[in-house]
Amino acid sequence: MQILSSVIFYIYCEKLQKSKPMKLIKLRAQLKIKKGQLEAFKQLVPQFISAVKEKDRGTLMYDWYLNEDTMECSVLEDYTDSNAALEHVAHVGDLLQKLMELGEMSIELYGNPNEEFSKALKGLDAKVFPYYTGL
Repeated sequence: MQILSSVIFYIYCEKLQKSKPMKLIKLRAQLKIKKGQLEAFKQLVPQFISAVKEKDRGTLMYDWYLNEDTMECSVLEDYTDSNAALEHVAHVGDLLQKLMELGEMSIELYGNPNEEFSKALKGLDAKVFPYYTGL
């Protein structure tokens, strides 16, 4: 098991190195789930996971978290670049529409999105934090 974990970590690090910090796109999406919508939310999430596993090629991380009272969700996402993030949006667009009906969503993007992805973000009212500096 530890060998498998080490191999997976190595592959993840290789993908990160190839993507360079300026191209890497990180997203944090938060959803405040409306009262009475938790079961609908729980039925929808596996569809997102399946779509990402089956279709996305440049998704490095796609992790969902629920707070203790299960009424707030955070999704942490990493993409190799803007094109990979756009590809992801194309794959889950219909599901995203359904998710937004279940609660109030906010999105923060970390990185330097290309022009096409920047236009796509305008409709989602995302806060963008351009890459400044780091390792």
